[in-house]
Amino acid sequence: MNKRPNIILFNPDQWRGDVLGHMGNPAALTPTLDALVQTDAVSFSRTFCQNPVCMPSRCSFMTGVYPHTWGKRTFTQSLHPERGEPNLLKELKDAGYYVYWSGKNDLIAGQETEAIEMSVSKRFQPTDADYARHGYKKMPRYRDDWRGEKDSDTSFSFYVGQYDTEGQDIYSDRDWIDVFEAIDLIKNWDRPEPFCLFMALEMPHADYGVEDPWFSMIDREKLPPRTPELPGGAPLALQKMRAVQNMESWSEERWRELRATYYGMCARVDHQLGLIVDALKESGQYDDTALICFSDHGDYTGDYGLVQKNFVGMEDALTRVPLIIKPPAGTPMKPGVRDSLTELVDLSETVYAFAQIDPAYRRFGKDLTPLLGDETLDNREIVFCESGYSKNQPECHQNTAEHVRIEAEEWDQPGPYWPSSHTNPLEEPVTHMGKVTMVRTNRYKLVLRLYEPDSFFDVQDDPKELQNRIDDPSLQAEIAHLREAFTEWLWETDSTVPFSRDAR
Repeated sequence: MNKRPNIILFNPDQWRGDVLGHMGNPAALTPTLDALVQTDAVSFSRTFCQNPVCMPSRCSFMTGVYPHTWGKRTFTQSLHPERGEPNLLKELKDAGYYVYWSGKNDLIAGQETEAIEMSVSKRFQPTDADYARHGYKKMPRYRDDWRGEKDSDTSFSFYVGQYDTEGQDIYSDRDWIDVFEAIDLIKNWDRPEPFCLFMALEMPHADYGVEDPWFSMIDREKLPPRTPELPGGAPLALQKMRAVQNMESWSEERWRELRATYYGMCARVDHQLGLIVDALKESGQYDDTALICFSDHGDYTGDYGLVQKNFVGMEDALTRVPLIIKPPAGTPMKPGVRDSLTELVDLSETVYAFAQIDPAYRRFGKDLTPLLGDETLDNREIVFCESGYSKNQPECHQNTAEHVRIEAEEWDQPGPYWPSSHTNPLEEPVTHMGKVTMVRTNRYKLVLRLYEPDSFFDVQDDPKELQNRIDDPSLQAEIAHLREAFTEWLWETDSTVPFSRDAR
């Protein structure tokens, strides 16, 4: 491949890895992705994120570096390119790409305007005029009219249901305008350099709401069974989150509507991806473009009696994500599904391979392009996901003690994310965000917790992770193997050394 391809990173937020039609989910309506995987793309069915919440995950997949290596463990640490921390977008820009970023941040420190400007060619933030230019009025993506009374069973549900478009043909939130602007850029592209579009969509992140036709098109009867029980060995954080969300009184019919709405949100995102694919084909740029669709983490969506996500949840509902890669023409590729274990840190390394660059910093991802053409290849034996902090890391606390006290004592109703961070991190690090690491093979999953008991699951026989078998005598050899792998992984990835050498 001599000509460097265009690159589109289509990044929906909080899309579970099992809500895909081509993965055999009968309720998932994802015709765009299904068609791509049938003819032009590879879907990696066992891809896992490196952190179960937005910012640490994004800092990881945008660098190819694990969260613990650079200390990007929680929402209080983001990337700082102005301090010399690299990222995929900046590396592409420095290599001559026109880099366009739309959608959410949760990546680069928001106060560092210079850091964002040095990483991209354009950071698109829609104005009212942008909405008007496309013939729409601005609709709020996140809203609070779904919230019930304090202590009710809808106070923390995030459930909206069907969006009212107020007479428009779509519910014109930011995602739509970002998609329309990307289509315009693709169709009108006339610059000599290749482009990279990073489209960080907000759906299907809760609120759980979507407009017709996507709200109504999901067949409620085809939804896979929900798992109402907490996972085996559930940490205190999940137990408290379930108690505070207070949704145990919900009937299966109510849960079904919430889950169908989430599936409808995924269907809308798939439709929007289809519009991008159409624009590439109409402009003659489809063959010259690498298109990668992936998410940062998953969503409970009613499993375990929970909604949203949790900082220390390591269940597949949160850690397994979609990853679909359509390479540029000329790349050896056999379309279909690959079951080889992959990690999101592999994303940046694969993009670097497409762009034919080798940035000067230590990375831990693996280039997935060989797997596109050879379905017999394996990528990894073991994958990892991590989160949380120790008692001696107050710099990681998302909320200060004073902030927690105000929420608990003075606010009439705490914010909707209160259940996942409602304990005082200065007094209760165990129940808030104690360090946790998932060590997973195709069959087994070990979850190591710094302050709470460990868990071990046979995810082949127990995919919902209900039976904690950490004390099973017949599995001690497997447990020991994964503990040793965890130690070796920490040794290999505990730090990086700058590639530049001091003069002396």
